[in-house]
Order: sequence, then C-alpha cells, then structure tokens
Amino acid sequence: MQQQIIKIILGLSVVIIGNVLAQIKPLEMNIAQVDSFHIGGRLVEISGKPIKEVVFSPGSAPAKIDPNGKYLVEQMYVQYFIPKDVKHQLPILLWHGGGLTGVTYETTPDGRPGWQQYFISQGWKTYVSDAVERGRSGWASPDIWPSDPQFLTIDNPWQRFRIGANPWSDDPVKRAQHPGSQFPAEGYVNFMRQVVPRWTTTDEASIAAYTELVDKVCPCVVLVHSQGGQFGQKVAQARPDKVKALILVEPAGFGDPAKASAMKNIPILTVYGDNIDLDSRWPKIRQTQLDLNQKYITAGASVDVINLPEIGIKGNSHMMMMDRNNLQIAGIIEEWLKKKGFKD
Repeated sequence: MQQQIIKIILGLSVVIIGNVLAQIKPLEMNIAQVDSFHIGGRLVEISGKPIKEVVFSPGSAPAKIDPNGKYLVEQMYVQYFIPKDVKHQLPILLWHGGGLTGVTYETTPDGRPGWQQYFISQGWKTYVSDAVERGRSGWASPDIWPSDPQFLTIDNPWQRFRIGANPWSDDPVKRAQHPGSQFPAEGYVNFMRQVVPRWTTTDEASIAAYTELVDKVCPCVVLVHSQGGQFGQKVAQARPDKVKALILVEPAGFGDPAKASAMKNIPILTVYGDNIDLDSRWPKIRQTQLDLNQKYITAGASVDVINLPEIGIKGNSHMMMMDRNNLQIAGIIEEWLKKKGFKD
C-alpha cells in the first residue's frame, strides 16, 4: 500500500473561498467558558546548598533563602475554551513547537485571528498548552535540569523557518523573503517576542505531562507543530485509545518506529508548506516523517499527506498558523476531520 499524497480534497474550492472571506471577516467566538489548570510534574529534593541572603526589592530588608528542600517541577499549563454552541463531541488539543508556547495558536504576530480562535469559532472545545519548561509552565533549577537552555538570535528563524530567502537584516528594505511568502514580515519582530528558551533534556518530562493531559481530557483530536511532532506521535502510541485523530503540521520530531502498530486505528494527517526543497535541513526532516508514515500504513493506519504547493497553495512557511492564509489552512484541516467523521 502506498502512502496517499493528497492533491485534490473534496470541496477544497469551497474551503479556500470560505476561508479567504474568513480572513477578512471577524470570527464569531461565542465562548461559554474559559478556564485553565496545571497538570503533571514531580517532586525533586535538593540538598547541600548554602543559605543565601536576597534583597527582593530595592530598599527592602534582606531575606534568608534556604535552597534546600523539595521542589515541584515539570508541570504543564493548559488553557481551554468551551464554545456556547459545541458542534463536536471531541475536543481538539493544540501543541506548539520548540522554543515556543501556546501563543503560537493565538493572535498572529500581525494581529489577525489564529488557529485557536478559528477552532473555537467552528464549535470545537479547544485546549492550548504551554509545554514543560515553556511560558506559564515555568522552569526548573539548573541543579535539576542537567543542560543549559538554548536561545535563538533574532535572525535564526528568519531562514530556518523558511521565511526569508536571505539572512535577516535590521533594515526592512534589505529583508528578502521567498517569492510569494505568506508570512507577514511586518510581524516578524513581534513573533520573536514570543520565542522562549528551550532545553534539549526535557523531552521525557514533556511526554509525561502531555500523556497526563490526554488521560484527563480525552478522547480527543491532537494537532501538533514542529518539535511537537515527537510528543504527539509518542503520546498517541502510548494512548491509542485516547487519541482519535492526529494532525502533524510540519513535524520535526518523530514517533517510535518500533511502536508503529499502535497507530493502526488513528487517522493521521501530515501537512507541509512551501520552499522545503530550497532548505538544507527540511528535505531530510520531511523524508524521515514520510518514511515513518509508511510504517504506520503498513501497520494498518490511515495516513494522508498534504503538500500545500501541490494543491495550489504556495508561499507557506514553517509557521503556517501565522501566515496570511492561516485560516484557509485551518479550514483544510477541518475539512479533513470532517471527511474522517470528526465533524458533527
């Protein structure tokens, strides 16, 4: 059985036209409930550290701080939204990529509605999380996590996320994007304000927290981006009865090939943007996932792949949920869910 590369989607023209209009018209949210919680984490004890005196505010008296004791670390923050008119039995969970937070799916860097707003407006119970060590989930002491965090310079994602054709320049006149790029260059600096440190040694902690989240709120649909590809696939492999559909948006992290059979009953969609073949890393990253998809298919899974340029949608970056046509792509994803029976 060959992997299915989607070139034509039933009703695609309606999706495209409808979502071009949606880019212009405000989305009607009609939210009945907004709430949040933290989940996961573990207790860690630190000992043998000297007591310190710390002045917390200028002019205040010093306070003695004993760093020895137990700490709760590796918890995860989750915010969720319940529409007034819930149209889908299952919730959708949106998981972000490396060095980012749940803000990925909120308002775009240039001020347009993001995928969070889109799915809420379409009647989905929507859960958006900040993974372990990101955003409101918080960090742990250097005594607990064995590696230093990684930081991104302002120019790094400009090319690595296939936004710019040439290196970043502080001079707007010299910023060359890929021809027809859909990423809003005027919002790039604002996008970089979202970027946070990331660690390379916390993957297992993230998987544990995401698994606990799935145990709490699922069965569900899980949508992941970039680094989140690993988390989505490994959690689905661990909880195939809970993850009913898996959407991989340019996954840069992967599942366990030895556990491919766990995916046999999970419909999987993989989505890729444009200019991948012009990048030094992305052809290999994409091929790794496509090879893994073939293992899922051999195990009996239903796997679809959408290469956006092949269906006439060009110029999308790695951050397609922020690109100018982001709601068009969200509509295509929802159309796929409808075809798979997940839209009432």
